Amino acid sequence: MSEGTIRNLLKRDKRADRVVPPTGYTAQLTVFVSGAMAFLAVFALALSLASGRLADRWATELAGAATLRINAPSDQLAAQTEAALTVLSQTPGVASARALTSDEQLALLSPWFGSDLPLDTLPVPQLIEIVEGAPGLDVTGLRLRLGAEVPGAVLDDHTRWREPLVDAATSLRRLGWISILLIGVATAAMITLAANASLAANAQIIEVLRLVGARDRFIASAFVRRFTYRAFFGALVGVVLGMTGVLLLPEASDEGGFLTGLGFQGLGWFLPLLIPLMGAAVAFLATWTAATRKLTELS
Repeated sequence: MSEGTIRNLLKRDKRADRVVPPTGYTAQLTVFVSGAMAFLAVFALALSLASGRLADRWATELAGAATLRINAPSDQLAAQTEAALTVLSQTPGVASARALTSDEQLALLSPWFGSDLPLDTLPVPQLIEIVEGAPGLDVTGLRLRLGAEVPGAVLDDHTRWREPLVDAATSLRRLGWISILLIGVATAAMITLAANASLAANAQIIEVLRLVGARDRFIASAFVRRFTYRAFFGALVGVVLGMTGVLLLPEASDEGGFLTGLGFQGLGWFLPLLIPLMGAAVAFLATWTAATRKLTELS
């Protein structure tokens, strides 16, 4: 179907518009379904974009970091920590390494044990934060050297729990796009049913129009225009309500984690505006297909 054909079908024709009743349950169903699906599509899009940001952030930040844990008796902890820092300073691929202070370790443990945890009276291991640099960290070689020089050192490059987190966030992003696709398919199905119902209800009118010389293209264009505009209006209302709901969600924060970062960011706020256009396109194709098939059946 050419661009000129689509433009002619959507061009307002008062004579053809009288073919389709302006009110009725099919009109209400089309507007409601389009609005509800657009509302859901906004949140599915927000989930997909937020999951994508989270996957990228985890993959970037965690890939360049590692943690060294020193498990040693209290009288040997300082010496082994100093030895580990010396080894790290001589290791290619280590951009920086520093031992976390007691306050920093307390901040890491406080969400589980409370802020009044007495670290000085508990056998808490010393943590060393490692930031990787060029040409990259040889984890196997570093583990062997630490095992020989720092017996209480345990190196964690975050691989065993970074990859599942990134995979989970990527799966959520994929799920969001699949949800949007299913919403589009469901919208097309509902609008097709509504168009078929409207065509069947107006079968006698269509027969009279044919008797007076109206062509099927003229009749189909009336249904296409009416249902396309209804779907666009309903989707527009649904998007406005959906974006209002997203605006009311809590902003991203470290305390709330992923659940507080579901909103749009930057140019992402313009993406939901494409949903009414996509809804209108789905309604156009669904109605045109349904009208063509139904008019053939009524011939």
